[in-house]
Amino acid sequence: MQFAPLVDRIAGRGALAWSVHFDAVRQRVQGRDVLLLTVGDPDQSPPEAVIAATIAALQNHKTGYSPIIGLPELRAAIAARVERRSGTPTAMEHVAVVPGTQAGLYAALQCLAGPGDEVIAMEPTYATYEAVAAAAGARLVTVPLRPESGFHPDLAALAAAVTPRTRLLWINSPHNPTGAVFTRAEIETIAALARRHDLWLLSDEVYEDLAFARPHLSPRSLPGMAGRTVVVSSLSKSHAMPGFRLGWIVGPAPLVPHLFNLLLCMLYGGPPFIQQGALKALEADLPEAAALAEDYRRRAALFSGILAEAPRCRVIPPEGGMFVLLDVRGTGLGSEAFARRLLEEEGVAVLPCDGFGPSAIGHLRLALTAADARLAEAGRRIVRLARRLAGENAP
Repeated sequence: MQFAPLVDRIAGRGALAWSVHFDAVRQRVQGRDVLLLTVGDPDQSPPEAVIAATIAALQNHKTGYSPIIGLPELRAAIAARVERRSGTPTAMEHVAVVPGTQAGLYAALQCLAGPGDEVIAMEPTYATYEAVAAAAGARLVTVPLRPESGFHPDLAALAAAVTPRTRLLWINSPHNPTGAVFTRAEIETIAALARRHDLWLLSDEVYEDLAFARPHLSPRSLPGMAGRTVVVSSLSKSHAMPGFRLGWIVGPAPLVPHLFNLLLCMLYGGPPFIQQGALKALEADLPEAAALAEDYRRRAALFSGILAEAPRCRVIPPEGGMFVLLDVRGTGLGSEAFARRLLEEEGVAVLPCDGFGPSAIGHLRLALTAADARLAEAGRRIVRLARRLAGENAP
């Protein structure tokens, strides 16, 4: 029996990035105490008000079907949040509720690009980007974010990558996996490029609340960009709610009916009790969200300081997000081999970045998803392995 061509398109190199993670999870199930720093899965609890509202909605039997693109009151709350932050007029007609940022990116690409189109993204990219573009039939074209420039965009290279087939520019700031927070000048230049070539601009803003070095800037807030910018985000990181699968797409109003048709044949609406709970996170700025952002800022500094002691490695402190990059090329091992030894010898699981693109080869992505004491212990174990490797490779 044969499968559809889609199965080959969605099995890109990014699918291989998770092998160490899956092995670590299996070891945990078998009883080993593994320090899991592979996935951006917050260890903190969601805000109590959100939990209470979700439980109340269940108790009130909010368990039937909901509107295909989300409860009107939730869409209005998302629109108000986006307008408040961006200064750009936004109404519920610009919003579709989706099950998390990942599903939002998939749905957006299905409606914005297709066979023969080119989608430009900056690499290293998050591991699923290649497959998401390929699922739409489009080709992902990547422009390097180089370590020597702090993983900030080469704007000239980005402009040179545009061809008559280019349909869409795809950005992610704060950036995963590098932690770079693009500057206002960089975002403005990218926006101008989109206007000049009449391109869509897809902005993955799931880490918008975790910008440390400078404030996050959405391209949708810039003059002339609301009609061509599509923003995808969620509550997964900002409110420690990944299991809620509650995200959104915000774009020009004509996009939303197309999203409706896609979600109609794909999801048929999301759980109403989840949406009622999420309203509490969107109606007001909850103190727990600010505390989460400060947690990651503090953890990034703590972890980076410890990893700086690892011989023949180079730590790259993040400007935002919930990851630290560690360049291990100087140890004599590739990132996959280093991660394997780290798991087997030290019980620490991290994500090799080779599957994220050529610019990330030899780097590890380390999630800041453990309490300070556990994170510090993980850092000491990484340093210990690096020291052993330095001894093994001594002349």
